[in-house]
Amino acid sequence: MPFVKKIKTDAYFSRFQVKYRRRREGKTDYYARKRLVTQAKNKYNAPKYRLVVRFTNTQVIAQIVYARLQGDFVLAAASSKELPRYGINHGLTNWTAAYATGLLVARRALTKLGLADKYEGVAEPDGTLTMTEPLDEEDAPRPFKCYLDVGLRRTSTGSRVFGAMKGASDGGIFIPHSDKRFPGYDPESKELDDEVLKKYIYGGHIAEYMESLEEEDDERFKKQFSTYLADGVGSEDMEEIYTNAYAAIREDPVFKPTEKSKDWKAETLKFKTHRLTLEQRRERIAEKIEKFKSGDMDQAEDDE
Repeated sequence: MPFVKKIKTDAYFSRFQVKYRRRREGKTDYYARKRLVTQAKNKYNAPKYRLVVRFTNTQVIAQIVYARLQGDFVLAAASSKELPRYGINHGLTNWTAAYATGLLVARRALTKLGLADKYEGVAEPDGTLTMTEPLDEEDAPRPFKCYLDVGLRRTSTGSRVFGAMKGASDGGIFIPHSDKRFPGYDPESKELDDEVLKKYIYGGHIAEYMESLEEEDDERFKKQFSTYLADGVGSEDMEEIYTNAYAAIREDPVFKPTEKSKDWKAETLKFKTHRLTLEQRRERIAEKIEKFKSGDMDQAEDDE
């Protein structure tokens, strides 16, 4: 047998250090987090805000978060599950829903900070790259600034993450970015096709797919878009639905909790085991002693 060099020796394994738990679970990119959280010391305790965008199978979640020594704190949050309130009842995980969720969290955060009237963003998006600029007025507040946090998601061109970022940017938040990852960007000419991006903002790509699928495979079309058809929503209604939704979000972005069918706090407390006080524990022990003694006496009487 030829000589085989032992690469990983005992010394290697004795010094091996496992990655952090959330990195092993594929939840946190600590390399990126360090750079997104670390703030210059001359900022004098000013937090560094992040636009955190995450996707599940059923919804888009957008949050504006800042870090403290105690942990992360959420300034504002929005979910695509809130979009039915604004008229978007279908496709709550697509690119356009991500844009609407980003717009909602931006308007909600600016309303909370009292900047909504000063920084309105882009009321009628046309697909161009627009950054929020500071106001020319003297002593005017600077725009609210945050950085996009994509987590461990792949940042490919046209990704839904950048849809949420575009929505937040059009909502009036200053997010440093370029147009290289928006749908419609051509890497060869290095230019962004504004019309393609505008089509995505207003759900035009969904309308196109609905029309093509209806022509090619009517049965699959009825199955895939059954909820759309049940509500009487067609491809020609997409632009109007999203236009009205964006206007409604700007008019009232404040969070309103849904009405619960049950008092879930009371339901949870039913199964909670309450700790006994010192007096209750002493009484319980005294009862057990009494039972034990009475049992011994009965046994003694039986023996006689």
